[in-house]
Amino acid sequence: MTSWEYATVPLIVHATKQILDQWGEDGWELVQVVPGPGGNGLVAYMKREKQA
Repeated sequence: MTSWEYATVPLIVHATKQILDQWGEDGWELVQVVPGPGGNGLVAYMKREKQA
């Protein structure tokens, strides 16, 4: 059975692509982007397979 680990990442609007590219290079997959707390900014939810 596959095990996953998760991360929440605040996104800076003018650097969104660079932030997501860096996490992607580290093996993380974007699951969803939602408004941040209080509607300020955006938060990305990421996942990747846990290493044994």
